[in-house]
Amino acid sequence: MFLIPYLFATTHPVLIAAAVLPAVILMLYVYRSDRLEKEPRSLLWRLVGMGILATLLALAGEWGGMRLLGGMDRSSLLYQILSNFLIIGLCEEGSKYLLLNRLTWRNPSFDCRYDGIVYSVFLSLGFALWENIFYVVQYGLPTALVRALTAVPGHAAFGVFMGAWYSQAKYMEYVGNVRRCRFYRVLALLIPAGLHGVYDFIALRESDGETATLFLGFIVVMFIAAFLTLRRMAKHDRYL
Repeated sequence: MFLIPYLFATTHPVLIAAAVLPAVILMLYVYRSDRLEKEPRSLLWRLVGMGILATLLALAGEWGGMRLLGGMDRSSLLYQILSNFLIIGLCEEGSKYLLLNRLTWRNPSFDCRYDGIVYSVFLSLGFALWENIFYVVQYGLPTALVRALTAVPGHAAFGVFMGAWYSQAKYMEYVGNVRRCRFYRVLALLIPAGLHGVYDFIALRESDGETATLFLGFIVVMFIAAFLTLRRMAKHDRYL
């Protein structure tokens, strides 16, 4: 967290804006789609901060996981599957879920079905925003454009799916169905982790025309599914 003032003081404002704006725009859209009861802004700011903290937890987990795979051939299919799904995908989404659960599960503001999406997306975009700043500072505006169309909405999509199942789990707890509550909480972690793994697995493979087409098709389908899920949850929102 102490790096934030340093980065803002030493980086060109255009680069900072290019890194931050995509996440902010998506946050505003999700916030304004909450028609039943707006969430406290103080809680939303804390969620963004938790998203930044999640990047540090994920880095620690990924460092440990990669050390375990240190003796494997990095070009092998098994290595790529393990690194992208079990280490990167699970560590990043697991870090988000851990902090999301800690901050919001017992929070009295969590009283509507759409709230889970708001919380998860804000935390996920805090993660994406902080990650994006470092990439854009290192690689410049072209990277900012690419990530604004792929990585940032990708994290938002992971957050939508996490939040949708997280809300389902909260509702099941409210109606006293402990078994389904646990099941949906598992899905709230595993579905975004799996999608994150697929995203990275395709994106990090050797680039060619076929791979690029596959990646584009995957993110388009995922973004549409996330958008439709968000719209449906917002439209049919109700109190728990």
